[in-house]
Amino acid sequence: MLYAFELSGEHGELPRAEVLACLDIAGAVYSEHAFFDQCLVVDIDGICGIGGIDEIDSTNCSADIIDKKMEWVAERLAFSHHIVKVAKICDTDIDTIIEMAEKFDVGKHIVAGETYVVRAKRIQHNTRINGANLEGRVGGSIYRKGYSADMKNPDVEFRLILTERCVFGSIVASIDRSAYEVRSPQKKPFFYPGVLMPRMARALVNFSKAGEGDLFFDPFCGTAGILVEAGLVGADVIGLDVQGKIIGGAKMNLEAFLPDYSLFVGDACRVPLVDGCVDAIVTDPPYGRSATIRAESLDHLYAHSFAEMYRVLKSGKIAVVVSEQPVEGFVRDAGFVVAETYLQKVHKSLTRRILVLFKE
Repeated sequence: MLYAFELSGEHGELPRAEVLACLDIAGAVYSEHAFFDQCLVVDIDGICGIGGIDEIDSTNCSADIIDKKMEWVAERLAFSHHIVKVAKICDTDIDTIIEMAEKFDVGKHIVAGETYVVRAKRIQHNTRINGANLEGRVGGSIYRKGYSADMKNPDVEFRLILTERCVFGSIVASIDRSAYEVRSPQKKPFFYPGVLMPRMARALVNFSKAGEGDLFFDPFCGTAGILVEAGLVGADVIGLDVQGKIIGGAKMNLEAFLPDYSLFVGDACRVPLVDGCVDAIVTDPPYGRSATIRAESLDHLYAHSFAEMYRVLKSGKIAVVVSEQPVEGFVRDAGFVVAETYLQKVHKSLTRRILVLFKE
């Protein structure tokens, strides 16, 4: 079954990578079908039973089971808008789209007595089709099949994603992006400038593939923005920071969102955890601009802290590191394999490097 993820467009690569990571966490058996501008289409065959809802040990499972799992995936995603069960993919041409709407099997997306609405989303400059006109014409096709429209409170929303091609289907889940705004740094009990925004922090947690009940560690936790997002997806979080004042602020922020957590004042070069005990690590180390660094040098801090991350992480698990400068040499020296590298331009003078690291 084909499902389309309407991506946010905040970055060229990160939204797609986040979707794939969340599908892995959910235990989806899938393959990529197509990747358009701000739209990823995947073919999902089944669920293997390692996600966040009741375990399902089967492939070729029903659409209802996969739809339910996509609702769970939507709760984790940060860089997407909607998940759409695909009815058809066709050329972005109004006559072709109307012909497709007349012929598609609407019964796979709506049942008798349910109401519907049709919404079109034009992506960038891929088409000049008038969205409102197209919504009305496609909606008319569904109306003629015996269903009633409801513009304000429909049971089913049909979505036309107008990108390089037209992806048409029904929304099975939507991402509540407003929830991340509620957790913006300025709205938390303790604020410190220069921290990651919640959507980025959640995406990094997803890249780590941390699951419910996993032990999650941030050795440079700062005000706990990453820990909050990890805790909200069900991980057991541990944070470390060298500054007692910052740990006090992290405690205030965690208490606002999570019932349980662990925090320590300490040195990331000498982590008070046993070998191989951590399931996932995500961290944003200090760059030396404004942070107090109690180390001989930045190089010393990186070399020894990455070695400690490697030591405490379980084999076969993932660490995600955000850096303002190249640190690939340090992480490789520590023993990590660099699985992926992403660049994010924050502003003219700041480009973040996001490294997804694997411990073999």
